Amino acid sequence: MSGSSALILAAGLALSLYVAWCLGANDAANPTNCAVGSGVLDLRKALTLFAAFASLGALLQGYMVMKTIGRGVVPSIDLLGTFTVMLAAGLWITLCTYKGLPISTSQSIVGSVIGYGLATRGLGGVNWGVMWKIVASWVVSPLLAIALTALTYRWLAMPLYRRYGGGDGRLVTALLVASLCFSAYAFGANDVGNATGVFVTVMSALGMAPESAAMMALAALGSLGIALGGFTWGYRVIRTVAYRVTRLDPYTGMAAGLSTALTIYLFTTVPYALIGYGMPISTTHSSVGSVIGAGLVRGRRVNRLTVLLITASWLLTVPASASISYATYALARLLA
Repeated sequence: MSGSSALILAAGLALSLYVAWCLGANDAANPTNCAVGSGVLDLRKALTLFAAFASLGALLQGYMVMKTIGRGVVPSIDLLGTFTVMLAAGLWITLCTYKGLPISTSQSIVGSVIGYGLATRGLGGVNWGVMWKIVASWVVSPLLAIALTALTYRWLAMPLYRRYGGGDGRLVTALLVASLCFSAYAFGANDVGNATGVFVTVMSALGMAPESAAMMALAALGSLGIALGGFTWGYRVIRTVAYRVTRLDPYTGMAAGLSTALTIYLFTTVPYALIGYGMPISTTHSSVGSVIGAGLVRGRRVNRLTVLLITASWLLTVPASASISYATYALARLLA
């Protein structure tokens, strides 16, 4: 491996850690917003559980989605491409996190990979068959989350509410905390590949490690970045989703939390069993969909302005990250 290639790879790995930090900062809200918004856990306790279980999910099952980002969307990614993809996604996620917008980091990464594919091979540089499957999962996941929230609330939360009345109840609290842990685990398994999966092919091609060893090392790196992101900037987006979409109580929070976790886990594991790779769905779409569903089933007001702003940021994410990635790669090639 040449010195320049090694330098680019090192910079790309640093950027991968940075993007993992961005994921933790923006997506920590997804597993924790229900517990925090309903008042069951304070922010620090929720983030501690998030960091622990997201790391566990990344280490145990993160390999399922790493193949999708690195190999599914484009045929291959060169060293310079890894650098520009990470930079483009990280810049967009950082901007939106600073503004407190719960954007889809999955869309940011996939959009950046699309930008790279277009810059290197044109329209033929993107596996559109895989892309349409991913886009379909982005559309279906929030709808599924809303439906699961309604079912969970009716068949689990409502019977518990009738039994415990207005009190929290130990069982309800335990289920809400359990849903946070399960959701954080599913998030780690699904999203670690968004930050580090692009390096699977590159590391193996350079002969640095067997593919399985590379995946484990990348999962460890990603889990570290995710935990750090949650503890530092996680509060910015948590405030938006936990308090500004609708008002949650322990029962609606439990239903939404369980639905979020189940939606993410299903899209990670079922496609892997059927087609060989997990779908990198938007955990943000699933989480916000569940919170909206919780507000609807209780007949509570959903803040339309907040939902509109979130939706607008979702629609902008893929073209914005793809454009940044395309321009960054084209400029880097020009200067190289």
